[in-house]
Amino acid sequence: MNRRFFLRSCKGFLTTALLFIVTIVVVMVLGASGYVFYLLARLPRVDRLADYKPPIVSQVFGDDGSLVGEFYLERRIVVPVNKMPRKLIQAFVAAEDANFYSHKGIDYIGIMRAAVKNVMSMRKKEGASTISQQVTKSMLLTPEKKFSRKIKEAILAKRLEEKLSKDEILYLYLNQIYLGGGAYGVQAAAETYFGKNVEELNLAEMAMLAGLPKAPNAYSPIKHLEKARERQSYVLERMVREGYVTQAEADYAKKTTISIHPMKKVNNEQSAYFLEHLRIQLESKYGEDQLYKGGLKIYTTMNAGMQRAAYESVRNGLKAVDKRQGYRGPAKYLSLTEVEPFCLKVEEGIDSAILKTGETYQGVVVGFNTQKGEAIVRVGDRKGILSRKNMSWAGRLEMISSYGKPEKGNRSLTLGSVIEVSVVSPEINQEGAQFALDQVPEVQAALVAIDPRTGGLKAMVGGYDFKKSQFNRAIQAKRNAGSAFKPIIYAAALDKGLTPATIIEDAEVEYPDGTGKMWKPKNYDGVFRGPVTMREALTHSINIVSVKIMEQIGAPYAAEYAQKMGFSSQIPANLALALGAASVSPMELTSAYTIFANQGMQLPSSIITKVTDNDGVVLQQASQPVPVPIIAPETSYVITNLMQSVVASGTGHRASVIGRPVAGKTGTTNDAKDAWFIGYIPQLVTGVWVGYDQERSLGASGSGGQASAPIWAEFMQKAVMSMPVEDFAAPENVTFLLINPTTGKLAREGTPGAVMECFVKGTEPGGYDGE
Repeated sequence: MNRRFFLRSCKGFLTTALLFIVTIVVVMVLGASGYVFYLLARLPRVDRLADYKPPIVSQVFGDDGSLVGEFYLERRIVVPVNKMPRKLIQAFVAAEDANFYSHKGIDYIGIMRAAVKNVMSMRKKEGASTISQQVTKSMLLTPEKKFSRKIKEAILAKRLEEKLSKDEILYLYLNQIYLGGGAYGVQAAAETYFGKNVEELNLAEMAMLAGLPKAPNAYSPIKHLEKARERQSYVLERMVREGYVTQAEADYAKKTTISIHPMKKVNNEQSAYFLEHLRIQLESKYGEDQLYKGGLKIYTTMNAGMQRAAYESVRNGLKAVDKRQGYRGPAKYLSLTEVEPFCLKVEEGIDSAILKTGETYQGVVVGFNTQKGEAIVRVGDRKGILSRKNMSWAGRLEMISSYGKPEKGNRSLTLGSVIEVSVVSPEINQEGAQFALDQVPEVQAALVAIDPRTGGLKAMVGGYDFKKSQFNRAIQAKRNAGSAFKPIIYAAALDKGLTPATIIEDAEVEYPDGTGKMWKPKNYDGVFRGPVTMREALTHSINIVSVKIMEQIGAPYAAEYAQKMGFSSQIPANLALALGAASVSPMELTSAYTIFANQGMQLPSSIITKVTDNDGVVLQQASQPVPVPIIAPETSYVITNLMQSVVASGTGHRASVIGRPVAGKTGTTNDAKDAWFIGYIPQLVTGVWVGYDQERSLGASGSGGQASAPIWAEFMQKAVMSMPVEDFAAPENVTFLLINPTTGKLAREGTPGAVMECFVKGTEPGGYDGE
């Protein structure tokens, strides 16, 4: 009985257990099925990839058709599969998905092979994602590392193979894939590493590109050529195994010299402020998607050579101004344990195989040769010498062979000092670079160059470094114009009947300021010259004479005159306007001077000449600009002639180095907080402003002639090199007569000190001396 009871109990237990197991299995199957259906219901549609257009770079061209900038989220240049060499395609297939042409989206054999290798090595040594899976992962899914994503990836890969041909899948893959160096797709990568189009690549280069997907940065031929060659060899052997090339071809490719000649990258840095000004206009009109992904072709008024010269001149000029203020000392002081992490971070930001001559980098002092007075400086993973001669501008710096901040602050260098150095000569095998001590200027500048005959903006720089400050001082900064505003006041005076020969007393004067106090204008040099002509007053920027001219013509009239010259900023109608007490942008002031350069005519400022879409359809075309008369051509010429004296013998004499007819005016505000020079030749008007963002004095050498004119001169020497020399054409209604500058009257031949002066006909002096 006990035995029967036991058997019955066992049977019942087994039945219950079996039912439980079946139930669990059913639940699991139903759950899995439900989960799969849940995933299927939420999967993206693969058929949209049939019409998929990868994001394409929008390109910006200068006035000569050269590429000057790019807008993109991913730097990609799309090429059809039929333009790609067959062996390039085969190299990627051999390296990434050998069974690509035989599987239907999932490579089951590859999965088993990878699993075996991974188990044998006890780590994940090999993946098994097919090219189709990689396409769905990058284009339809998120990069999350979850089991659910792998299921989605596999399902979508199967669907993708049903919808698209193998070549269509390769088109997506080879144009979409990231290959390092900021390059997406094989064309951008071919340019980035070899300076070629894909159809020009040899087998060695193709195999090297095909080795990049596994780890683009680790196998970069720019930074890690030996590792890139190892990976290249692997790809070539895979191609031999798959029958794509012979062993002889592979061996020849392995021996082929790899020349890393990256296609010269567009230097967005030197054009950054110009491009940002352009970007704002384009994004407003065409939207983000079309600008960053649509492959627009944007043709601009920028001249690439001038823009490069503007960038270099501003940086050189600001460094000179900044160094005159003295050395501020190291940026910070590192401990011994902090040096290595800091250098590794610096190295990550260096995109070249060797340090570039003339470039500035952050370095760390890691040693001294006190006998020679040298510091050993490490920049990333490279080392070089900072000689005593190459840091002489900072004065004598004490060298302290210990870590930590010194008591003498900026008069000392310690081990671990983080300093700015520029490269005098690059290193060889990461050793032996020659450095010069540098520092990033705190002072800022803006430069604007405009063609007065078209209104086209040729170059623009809005600050020292766009990466550190996107504030565009050329357009957004409103600063007192100082004496650079005087030519506008003098032009208004000419139209009121005054002439270059008009005599005005340079003597102390005072005016009520409206608050019960008296305002006493002062000359910059503190000297009173007595009776002077208008020409002499502008040549030497005599403040008191300018105020008296303003008093004579009336401040409201002068302010209205200035407004008609195109200023959008508020122009104050008071006597202080004679000294430039108007806050204007460099763009506004430079644009006003184009009227003087263009015989009284002004053309609307322009930056875009044409925009086309990726198919060549014209979306925007600039019309022929129509000049608008603003002031009389005679007035324009006389003011220009007066400003030629400013350059020839006055405050703007540094601009005369360009060796051709130049007109211009300096400007320096109270306490030298703003320094200006606006100057021009008939073909080009350029304005330069220098100052601190938070207003403070530029110091003893911070006048417009000392701080801004040298930047202007360096830029113009490069910018006008290929332009023919032109003089300013005098209108028929302008006459030249001999005058006595001490009386302002006509002078006869042979009169001592007599000078030739220009007049608008009908405004000449009425008689000779003594009459």
